[in-house]
Amino acid sequence: MSEQDESAKLWRVNRTIHELVKDRGFQVSEEEINMDLATFRATYMSSGGSMDRGQLNFFTNHKDNPQDQIFVFFSDEKSVGVKTMRKLLGILEEKSINRGIIVFPGNMTPSARKVIVAMASTYKLEEFSESDLLVNITHHTLVPKHEVLTPEQKKILLEKYRLKETQLPRIQLADPVARYYGLRRGMVVKITRPSETSGRYASYRICF
Repeated sequence: MSEQDESAKLWRVNRTIHELVKDRGFQVSEEEINMDLATFRATYMSSGGSMDRGQLNFFTNHKDNPQDQIFVFFSDEKSVGVKTMRKLLGILEEKSINRGIIVFPGNMTPSARKVIVAMASTYKLEEFSESDLLVNITHHTLVPKHEVLTPEQKKILLEKYRLKETQLPRIQLADPVARYYGLRRGMVVKITRPSETSGRYASYRICF
């Protein structure tokens, strides 16, 4: 892939990851989301014309809770191994942040994935390959609007309809939309679809 193709790909990936973080309620500048390709290249490309993914790393705070921070880490390593995961954990520890997203150009080794599981009690780590982020799936016409319920909203929903959690339809943890919103087991999403009769209707799914 040429440097021009590489930068165009990373421009799209960078935009999607900023949209993803914003859709989870974190503060993101509109300039970063709306940046055109020429500005992106001028900002992040080296004078030699190569892309330094480390320049794309960023962290931000949640709008409702400034103590809730997330760090997005772009890996240069094509096949992410334990060494890269240790580097990410070192940054999170140094910044006292317990949420991290790693974005990588190729794949992740099984041993690196084990690090995510092993550290789950301390760090909420997520991984996306760049190919996952070339397009924002929530913008697709066939994907209805999803809203993540707060624990309080979930409680009200279950009480209103006298439901147990097990009675709600399910959305899988590995579902692309569930991954986009960072759903965890037990979280509920409200899905609003257009309806020919009532204008729109809402359904609810619990992540499992």
